[in-house]
Amino acid sequence: MKRLLLAAGILVGALGAGPVLAQQSKVGDWTIEKRTQDTHCNASRGYKDKDDENRDYVIVITYSEKAIVMVIIYDGWEWGQVGEILKADVGTDDADIMKKAKWEVMDKTTVRGIFEFDQSIMDRLSKARRLSLDFEDDDDDSIEIQIPRAGEALAALKFCEENRK
Repeated sequence: MKRLLLAAGILVGALGAGPVLAQQSKVGDWTIEKRTQDTHCNASRGYKDKDDENRDYVIVITYSEKAIVMVIIYDGWEWGQVGEILKADVGTDDADIMKKAKWEVMDKTTVRGIFEFDQSIMDRLSKARRLSLDFEDDDDDSIEIQIPRAGEALAALKFCEENRK
C-alpha cells in the first residue's frame, strides 16, 4: 500500500529522486504532503476494500490555480496501453461532476485526469463520501472509491498549497 501511495505521489508531482518530504500532515487516513521535488501539495488516501476481494484503492489529488489533477490506482484494473486516453463520467455520491472526462492510462492499474481548475469541482469533492468513475462502454472497469473526510482533507490541502515554499 505504501508503495502504491509513493508511486501515485511520483505520478502527480514532478519526477524526482525519492520520497523526500518537506512537510506532511494527516487528516484521518488522508496524507497531505509537499515533497521537496514537487511543485504543489498532494492529498492521498489508500485503502483495501474487503467487499472487493481486498483490492487496493488509492486516490491522489493536487491542484493549482490552473488545474486539478487526480490519480486513481486500482489493482483490479488491467489497462493495456500506457498513454491511452479513456473517457469516464465522474461523480460523487450525490452530484455529477463531469461527463466524458478524459483520463490517461499511466500503467496497468493507474489513470490520471487533468482538468481545468473549477472551484465547483473542489466544492463537490469536499462534500462527497465516494467518487465514481463510469468508463464509457466499459462497466467492468467502472469503480467507486471511498473518500471519507474529503472536505477536511481538501481544506488541509488548500492550507498546504497556500503555505508551500
